[in-house]
Amino acid sequence: KRLVLVDLWAPWCGPCRMVAPILEKLSNEFTSTLKVVKVNVDESPQIAQQYQARSIPMLLFMRDGELVDTVIGAQPEHVLRARIEQLS
Repeated sequence: KRLVLVDLWAPWCGPCRMVAPILEKLSNEFTSTLKVVKVNVDESPQIAQQYQARSIPMLLFMRDGELVDTVIGAQPEHVLRARIEQLS
């Protein structure tokens, strides 16, 4: 029943590397309400295509297998924290 945040990223993506420590911090902070899953778009292109990821990082917020929100591009911690709190 936790909120799942799917991080579509790639190792060569600078903004993805900027967001990674923020997502790790938030994952550790919201352990009971949030699960973060990282998907490398180079290794899983079918998932990137399924969600029409034309720009990364692309963060997919899912609940019960359904997409409930999307954030595209690197965002500061306070923006992601507010989104998680709103959706949890």
